[in-house]
Amino acid sequence: MKDKENIHLKGITWNHSRGFTSAVATAQRFHELNPNIEITWEKRSLQAFADEPINELAERYDLLIIDHPWTGFAARTGVIVPLDEYLPEAFMDDLARNSVGRSHESYCFNEHQWALAIDAATPVAASRPDLLEQAGKKVPDTWEDLMELAKLGLVAIPGIPQDTLMSFYMTCSTLGEDVCATEDYVVSEAIGLKALEILRELGRYVDPDCYAMNPIQVYEAMTQTERFAYSPFAYGYSNYAKKGYASKLLKFHDVVSLEGDRLITTLGGTGLAISKQCAHMEIAAKYAAYMAAPETQKTLFFDNGGQPGHREAWEDTHTNAATMDYFKDTLPTLDRAFLRPRYHGHMYFQDNSGAPIRSYMMQGGEAKQVLNGLNKLYIESRKL
Repeated sequence: MKDKENIHLKGITWNHSRGFTSAVATAQRFHELNPNIEITWEKRSLQAFADEPINELAERYDLLIIDHPWTGFAARTGVIVPLDEYLPEAFMDDLARNSVGRSHESYCFNEHQWALAIDAATPVAASRPDLLEQAGKKVPDTWEDLMELAKLGLVAIPGIPQDTLMSFYMTCSTLGEDVCATEDYVVSEAIGLKALEILRELGRYVDPDCYAMNPIQVYEAMTQTERFAYSPFAYGYSNYAKKGYASKLLKFHDVVSLEGDRLITTLGGTGLAISKQCAHMEIAAKYAAYMAAPETQKTLFFDNGGQPGHREAWEDTHTNAATMDYFKDTLPTLDRAFLRPRYHGHMYFQDNSGAPIRSYMMQGGEAKQVLNGLNKLYIESRKL
């Protein structure tokens, strides 16, 4: 009997346990089940994950973990393949029915599915219960409660440009208007100025160190130091609620309300895509289906650091027991989350519009000037 051909696929993800060890574990088990197939995962920084064009990655890798705003670019350029053409319709229907919020939809563009939502996330709240108790404070429920904690120096936010932009999207959506809904401006002047002013007021009381932090660095600061008792909105990482991962665990919560409505945070998460350059498309699709399957998501993927994208995993007793109910308690936040724009030129806007918002949160200035600059960038991005 002829031996099966040995096949080697390469994948690229980002350098956190949530993105890397979960993928490595599924690749190893898939290899054990299919000994002729070897899958190697490499990792890059979180910033590179957000910034590096997927067309360049697709030249070098078969499997790509991507951010959903790249979907429009991918659909237009064809650098990754539509997975609905390689995976069974019943399987795809299950993923759609069991989406966490709009995670599955976020990778759908031009009536094709360009990635599988293996990971779901949005900014959620996190606390150090011991530090709140020491301060005689409860978990904030309203923006006013949040400001009270911030004035005590107990609040950390991710303040790098990417995250301040996501906070701007969040504030606009919560005030009643989604961004980028028209081709003429990012958001109406009334909502845009109000959102900027709300963020600036919070920014006045945020430790300057936070403006160099991404969500991972916020959570590391909260678990490794005694400086911060609460984070109101940072992309959730269930790892920090798991015993053994951090010496001081975090409890995760739904976000505060602003003017009577819970914050509508900006959907994140990651998707698994296949490069058009992949020489073994059927094998790659088989592996993608294995990683995205509910049983894998609830067990092997989660147990090795992953943050599942399948709703069954978010409602599962095992995943919640291991994370102090991270999934159950933040699922409402995910279900409310705003789906970012995914038009072809949006990455240009995303890459350039966070810095002026960050600067305004840190130093103040003229909100109208900031908003005018955002509108200029937005109009430019629509022409790409």
